[in-house]
Amino acid sequence: MPERKEHLDALAVALLLVCCLFWGFQQILIKTTVIEVPPLWQASLRFAMAMALLLAWCGWRRVPLLRKDGTLWPGLLAGALFAGEFACIYLGLRDTAASRLTVFLYTAPFVVAVLLPRLVPAEKLRSVQWVGLVIAFGAVAWAFSEGFSGGSNTSRQLRGDAFGLLGGTLWGLTTLVIRASALGKASPEKTLFYQVAVTTAAAPLLSLALGETWSLSYSGYAWGSLVVQGVVGAFASYLAWMWMLRHYPATQLSSFTFLTPVFGLLLGVLVLGEALTPQLVLALAGVALGIVLVNRKKAAA
Repeated sequence: MPERKEHLDALAVALLLVCCLFWGFQQILIKTTVIEVPPLWQASLRFAMAMALLLAWCGWRRVPLLRKDGTLWPGLLAGALFAGEFACIYLGLRDTAASRLTVFLYTAPFVVAVLLPRLVPAEKLRSVQWVGLVIAFGAVAWAFSEGFSGGSNTSRQLRGDAFGLLGGTLWGLTTLVIRASALGKASPEKTLFYQVAVTTAAAPLLSLALGETWSLSYSGYAWGSLVVQGVVGAFASYLAWMWMLRHYPATQLSSFTFLTPVFGLLLGVLVLGEALTPQLVLALAGVALGIVLVNRKKAAA
């Protein structure tokens, strides 16, 4: 059984920073590619690539994926939740701004923080950690407040916002299933296998149901985006995330993901030429403070 640690160490922090940086960039990739590639077809291609890579990885590492270990039903549930999350992300980014969707998507840590202690008492948050979560989320919401106050909301935008909120809820529930079931003792590869396999099967069916047009004739940018989404996003970064969920407290990991929308804004400034506002600077400070509080060690008795 793998050693579980009570707090995030330097390795976990480094992996989280890299993952959060990419996940912030990922929203830009999806948003700019959905103009050319329909959302659920885009997800289908992405996860098909990830599935091929994962099977190759598991074959090379000799990781058993079909051995009976009590993970089948929680694995299928986690896979269904994961597939639903990404359907919401891709559909939401078609209808609303990436910044707005990201705010709602990153309500996931609240789902974990509220529900996980009821299943795993050791994960209970103390008062100071709750304060950290509230500060971090409030800072992110403040960074995006311009999006909420400007102009009238169309029904399409509201639909995209709703997809983001639902996606965040499904993400949090996926984390709960992994942490509180037999998946918590399974290999990271097998845990990811369930999620990628179910999504690879479900995304094309959802795409067909929505009447999306399938094609493989896209620009170099679109294919580059799909490859990066598949190789780095759906394979490497999520494999690292599954490994961390197996070794570190899920509540602390989830709180750290508040960095992702902030990175998304920074990358928007650097890549898309968006303005760097005082709100963003305050958000960065607030997120940093929230993370410090959530990861603060309990004082010795």
